[in-house]
Amino acid sequence: MSSVMGERVKLTIFGESHGPSIGVVMDGLPAGVELDLAAIEKEMKRRAPGSSKLATPRKEPDSFTIESGFFNGKTTGMALCARIVNTNAHSRDYSKMKEIMRPGHGDYPGYVKFHGCNDYRGGGSFSGRLTAPLVFAGAVAKQLLAKKGVTVGAHVAALAGIRDDRFNPLGETAETLRSMGEETLPVLNPDVRETMAQAVTAAQKEKDSVGGLIECMAIGLPVGLGEPYFDSVESRLSHALFSVPAVKGIAFGDGFGLAEMRGSESNDPMQYRDDRVVCTTNHNGGVTGGITNGMPLVFTLVIKPTPSIGKTQHTVNVVTREDTTLEVTGRHDPCILPRAIPVVEAVTAWTLLDLFYMAERG
Repeated sequence: MSSVMGERVKLTIFGESHGPSIGVVMDGLPAGVELDLAAIEKEMKRRAPGSSKLATPRKEPDSFTIESGFFNGKTTGMALCARIVNTNAHSRDYSKMKEIMRPGHGDYPGYVKFHGCNDYRGGGSFSGRLTAPLVFAGAVAKQLLAKKGVTVGAHVAALAGIRDDRFNPLGETAETLRSMGEETLPVLNPDVRETMAQAVTAAQKEKDSVGGLIECMAIGLPVGLGEPYFDSVESRLSHALFSVPAVKGIAFGDGFGLAEMRGSESNDPMQYRDDRVVCTTNHNGGVTGGITNGMPLVFTLVIKPTPSIGKTQHTVNVVTREDTTLEVTGRHDPCILPRAIPVVEAVTAWTLLDLFYMAERG
């Protein structure tokens, strides 16, 4: 089992949902980088459980301790390690999960792959709890990207069939992208926020859950990040983002809509503007030939409904080898989208930082 991601800057996560702690090790960061710890704490709070009525009631402060690689306010050049203590685990809520598999969850394939040795409490290593270390790493990456003039932001593009406006494909302001981080339920059109919240509450009352779409954008990227084929920007981002629990699909630019266009429609015409080549449309989401083309990077993610729900579901008991039913108890998000947004931004930022270093170091 690999818990490592990255080429020039490597990220390793560790821990389980109900273990003593979780954390992250970041290797390859340069020495002398000043880090704003308050800004990192702010990013962590965006993802932290118990932060709103729309999230799981599990309350974790997600306070971190930097164990190495940081001294006198700057990175030392050694591996940067951060640890987050688990303080509010209710392991007894998962006693049945040792035998009874949750539909839609990683319980069954994990049980088989790891010969029943996997930590089933709270989903163990399959849990969204492991995204907290990703947010820490992404918060560091965002600060390094900001020095390069790059800003990353995301919003709820759709929730339970309720759609928000889309990002302007030719680019949003850095202020607009950063403002998404100030909202519990980030949307561009504030008129849909309450309707979305009501849909989440309705599903929760019915012991169910809802999913949706997240749209993410990065602006300020230069031309030339990424490589053709196996290290394309789409390949690297897709690999990283599919590592986030609940992500089931990704589309760059107009995505599947491109299938309904002709080439004359899907191509992005180019022109010189202030001695700089720009595209007049951005159907391809800022990436052509696997390489950034200088336009805003835009992609949309499919986030499935949370699989742990209170409704009665058909499943199996792997110990007695019988069919059975399950009503999941405990504390679970009726909708993961609001807390997934900072995770998506974080993974995007870390991947882009790695692509920058790949380009700079050859």
